[in-house]
Amino acid sequence: MDKTALYRTIWRWHFYAGLLVIPFILVLSVTGAAYLFKPQVDRWEERAWRGLSTADAVSPDARRDAALAAFPGATFQSYRLPQAAGDAVLIHLALPGGAAMRDVFVSPQGKVVGSLDPEQRLMQLDHDIHGELLLGKRGSWLVELAASWAIVMILSGLYLWWPRGRGLAGVVWPRLGSRQAFWRDLHAVTGFWVAGLALVLLLTGLPWTGVWGAAFQAVRQELGWVKGRPDWTIGGKAPPGALADDSDPHAMHREHDHAAMMAGSAMPMDHAGHGMSPVLLSEIVARAEAAHLAFPAIVSPPTKPGAGWSVRSDAQNRPLRASLTYDALTGAETSRETFADKHPIDRAVGYGIAWHEGQLFGWVNQLVGVLTALMLVTLAVSGFVMWRRRRPADLLGAPPLPALPARIGGVVGIVLVLAAALPLLALSLALFWLIERLVLIRIPPVARWLGLAV
Repeated sequence: MDKTALYRTIWRWHFYAGLLVIPFILVLSVTGAAYLFKPQVDRWEERAWRGLSTADAVSPDARRDAALAAFPGATFQSYRLPQAAGDAVLIHLALPGGAAMRDVFVSPQGKVVGSLDPEQRLMQLDHDIHGELLLGKRGSWLVELAASWAIVMILSGLYLWWPRGRGLAGVVWPRLGSRQAFWRDLHAVTGFWVAGLALVLLLTGLPWTGVWGAAFQAVRQELGWVKGRPDWTIGGKAPPGALADDSDPHAMHREHDHAAMMAGSAMPMDHAGHGMSPVLLSEIVARAEAAHLAFPAIVSPPTKPGAGWSVRSDAQNRPLRASLTYDALTGAETSRETFADKHPIDRAVGYGIAWHEGQLFGWVNQLVGVLTALMLVTLAVSGFVMWRRRRPADLLGAPPLPALPARIGGVVGIVLVLAAALPLLALSLALFWLIERLVLIRIPPVARWLGLAV
């Protein structure tokens, strides 16, 4: 294949793959921007149960018992310490028969003041759309495929649009005096400035994905890059060695809750968590309060004989997280794991997750995330408008080719390296090529409409 034909193929794939990715980019940008504000949205959702009176406060055991009394037959799963003294505590329960879970809010006086279905909380719904498009495992594959192609779009787009002997106008800044070049410049300039930030977001999301994340986990196991429990999910499920109730900003609560319900149904204890441990919940809560863990701090009872009480911080800013366990018979601390104790790979992923979700640097991180999402939306919309404005009436119609770059091999190298690193990208490229060569090009009207025929 000569350089011109190769360039035409790459340009066509860049363009048509871009059309396919645009809907996903829009959905992921909007839902991702919303998820940046999960702490604020959660606090707003719980606003009616904050700032309550602290007079005549009862013990954590009494608050748990009040929640269980309000939902007969339910099983106690965890106790979330209040963020402030006047806030209601959140008691997480498994409803009878493993039907569902419930977040029950209990006032300092031991009165149930409200409850929520954790699956229907605003940020959980947003998370499910962002991670799975509400389609389960197949949806997560689509998201991973879209993310893989988005990486190709960004890198190949930078290469294809980079100025060659005409200065930086139209790439680093728009040519404001040219109305004809407005959409082209808007697309190129936005792509230039968002490229780095978008790549960071896309790459930090890969450890959660089903295919790439599973391969990454296998490599870590093979090379011995594992220390302690993994702290993120893969394709919505906790990887081997992770606690069933470990929380993750992109975790599938239904997977964790199902595991918790199964564990709870097999426990030789009553619904309140008695029988497994003579140590009271109130004692463990007191120890958790003294540890000053970052909010939300979660206390979970023993789930099997020989297990202890678990106290952990599920802060979205991963470097603030810590996990402690206490002996079920004596209440003595038996282990403590902080972010610094994790393997360097886990710490790198943790920093990436915190950045991805806008929690690493507080509101500055959230602002950068929102700007990145807005630029990605601009990139998608401007690309679509460019296509519509320049598309021939009877063709799907990629825009005309730019000048042939002198080093077309660079684009090929980018695609090959990415295909080697991204399994779903490699698979889709192979399928794309086979379908194009063996099917589409043999159907003249389709080939002409897609721009395959010369």
